[in-house]
Amino acid sequence: MRLLPTVATCILKNVNRTFCAAKKLHCVTHVIFDMDGVLLDTEKLHKQSVTEVVGKFGKTYNLDLRYRVLGAPELDGAKMVVNELKLPISIEEYINMVREFESKVMSDVDVLPGVERLIRHLHKNNVPFAIATSSGKKSYDYKTSKHRSLFSLFNHVVNGATDPEVKNGKPAPDIFLTCASRFPDKPPMNKCLVFEDSPNGVRGAKDAGMQVVMLPDPLLPKHLCAEASVILNSMEDFIPEAFGLPPFN
Repeated sequence: MRLLPTVATCILKNVNRTFCAAKKLHCVTHVIFDMDGVLLDTEKLHKQSVTEVVGKFGKTYNLDLRYRVLGAPELDGAKMVVNELKLPISIEEYINMVREFESKVMSDVDVLPGVERLIRHLHKNNVPFAIATSSGKKSYDYKTSKHRSLFSLFNHVVNGATDPEVKNGKPAPDIFLTCASRFPDKPPMNKCLVFEDSPNGVRGAKDAGMQVVMLPDPLLPKHLCAEASVILNSMEDFIPEAFGLPPFN
């Protein structure tokens, strides 16, 4: 396969809905997905849960803090919130309060637009794909419980918060290196394409030597998206052939 010179060669379906960084794109053979905010519409619920918990103590979960927490492992994010907002509770108490709230709403979460189409397309065309999420196994199970059939199509899942091989959370590259190593054919890192929504995740994937499609929060400042290979408003705008993957029918 030939290398595609720049994203300018992509056939963009709608320029108003799709914006890309002018970087060279290379053909890939394997795909790795973050879960929260990429596959599942969970980020707004997580924001709601944190906002409610810190609000009990008269605190505000501001955008700057939220974007630093985004994509980080649960424990790291909890430390940031408790310490920076000076909450009068322990980190463990904070985590339990957030989990209690989320357990009531996360099991009914929906997949994001374009996700099911892409997953089934990759599966039909025998493209290996997996999940690298900072969520622990228990959290992953209840978030995906409504969509078990779809999530059963993934080759494997790496749960960063509970996987002993993931020593450091995002923005470290550990979770992506571990995820790639678990594909049976052990692909080179530059043959893996990652889908992420957070600056922490993008940085980790890039440091792992992978290309990254970023689907950021609309309010995320553009300078925090600069490391991504491609930036999209929605998974519906993804063009597989831009990375040498089989095109949609």
